[in-house]
Amino acid sequence: MKHRYRRLSPPELIFLIFALAVVLRMAGVFSRPIWYDEAFAILFSRQGLERMIYGTLAPDASGAASDVHPLGYYFLLSLWMQAFGESIAAARLLSILIGIGLMTLGLQVARSIGGHNPPPLIAFLIAVSPFQIHFAQEVRMYGLLTVFLLGATLAVWAVSSAGRRWWQALSFGLCAAGALYTHNLAIVYLLPLALIPLLRRNFPALGWTALGGLFGAALYLPWALQLPAQFEKLQNAYWTVRPGIVQIFTTLIVFTTNLPLPTSWLPVGLFVSILLLSLTVWQTLRLYRLDPDRARPGLWLAYLALVPCALLFLVSQWMPVYIDRALLPSAVLYLAWVGWALIGTGLPTQIRSAAIALFCLGAGMGIYQHLAYQGFPYAPYHELNASIEAEILAGDAIVHSNKLSMLSAYLDSPELPHRYIADPLGSGSDTLAGPTQEVLGISEAVDISQAVGDASRIWLIIFSQAIREFQDSGAPDHPHLVWLGEHYRMERQESWGDLVVILYER
Repeated sequence: MKHRYRRLSPPELIFLIFALAVVLRMAGVFSRPIWYDEAFAILFSRQGLERMIYGTLAPDASGAASDVHPLGYYFLLSLWMQAFGESIAAARLLSILIGIGLMTLGLQVARSIGGHNPPPLIAFLIAVSPFQIHFAQEVRMYGLLTVFLLGATLAVWAVSSAGRRWWQALSFGLCAAGALYTHNLAIVYLLPLALIPLLRRNFPALGWTALGGLFGAALYLPWALQLPAQFEKLQNAYWTVRPGIVQIFTTLIVFTTNLPLPTSWLPVGLFVSILLLSLTVWQTLRLYRLDPDRARPGLWLAYLALVPCALLFLVSQWMPVYIDRALLPSAVLYLAWVGWALIGTGLPTQIRSAAIALFCLGAGMGIYQHLAYQGFPYAPYHELNASIEAEILAGDAIVHSNKLSMLSAYLDSPELPHRYIADPLGSGSDTLAGPTQEVLGISEAVDISQAVGDASRIWLIIFSQAIREFQDSGAPDHPHLVWLGEHYRMERQESWGDLVVILYER
């Protein structure tokens, strides 16, 4: 007798997909190395709101840029760590919960725009997206930013669909203010979002949306007053550069497979990304020609996915602030758009299956790379600290060539004599101002000589990428290595991932 298998219902499929999302977001959360941004977030959030306000807003005579992000995420992380501890795993658990909430809201947005329950494929695309998995683990604010902006999207769509809903307008204001208190670049999504009632020619809804926007602006006003000084810090010292045409392609790859990828995998990632975008655009335009009403959900998803990216690209021609991770909300809507095009536009089954298989190939590459990648700026700091601690002698100094390694190592073992050398004054990497260092309880040395002091032995910690950059520029070697070679004798050298640890003795 043949067994007959019952096909899973959409709710059952959604449940299984969410279970898969949880598994993927938990993978490696305890073992994945930490890096500078995560270490900073934990160390900074420990300080409490008052100290964080001082560390962010206090002027710095040197012109260095402090952390210019608003404090919404850091304050939430501070409360979370008070309740659940300050370990890396505990801090990352908050990001995982936010990531699952993000996925839920993404499906709600797709349902609101589409007018019916979204296909489970959209949930699957978000669940296995390497870009979404990455920032559902990292101790940073981008998941929370996405939650607020998707909440704002639901509110605006409800206002523009149902007319006079003052509570939805106020919800838009609350979510908009929350997003702006989480990240300054929330504005590049909020502006196109607020135009939706105008584009739908629903002028009463436009009025209610404007009212909600004014409410959000009033809530945001205390921080908005600080923006001129914050922008001045961005002008004086910040690491981003003006984006070019290459940035468009890298963003597309990030949305599909994430970066970095091994060099040999990049052509595959680019091919998959361009093919999926091309198919999605083609199906959207094709359906629009046949039936404009059926195509409108896809057009709105495309609008929210692409216009914020274009706006950030244009703004960055004036003030370079283009960072892919600030586009995480648009990436969610991009995946919803792709899922809608594959399911809701009459695509032949064979082509749809091939497209899903290609997406799974790209996602598989990205997930593997996310779990396996140990290069710059990551390193096994706990093991490195334990190795040094077993051999360190009184009078030794642990000197970090850059703050990128120092903060992560200091977070793991603050009792060790970690020191670090300041970034070149006014450079794009000079982003840890004096007040911020004061709050963190650390201080920088102006040069290698000051960092070494009178120590008899030096444990120099430097990224091999930093060494390569100097050598590629034509310099014979990194200046810190040159100085130490002139004043100390090198005893031995070890590699810990991308970190190089060199023991010098006087």
